[in-house]
Amino acid sequence: MRTFEKDLSAPQLLKLNYLARWFQVFEDRALRMESPDDYHEELLRQADELDRQGLISWQEWRDLRLEADAAYLRAVAGDDYPSGFLSRST
Repeated sequence: MRTFEKDLSAPQLLKLNYLARWFQVFEDRALRMESPDDYHEELLRQADELDRQGLISWQEWRDLRLEADAAYLRAVAGDDYPSGFLSRST
C-alpha cells in the first residue's frame, strides 16, 4: 500500500487512513465478542466522523453503517463462537 501513497492527495490519504482504522475495528474479533454494543457504536462513530469530515460519500457512509449493523447482528447471534459452544455451556 505504501507504494501508492506518493500518488495520493492529502484528502485521499486521510480517507485511506480513516478507512483503515474503521476496518481495523471491524475485524477486531475480541472487541466484537466481549462487547458487541461497544463494537457497533465505535464502527458507527467512525463512519459518522468520515462523513462529518466530508471524506466519504453518502453511499459510502451508508455502506459502512450497513456493514457495521450486519457485523453487530452476527456478533449478538454468537457467530464468533465455535458451533455448539453456546449450546454446551447452557
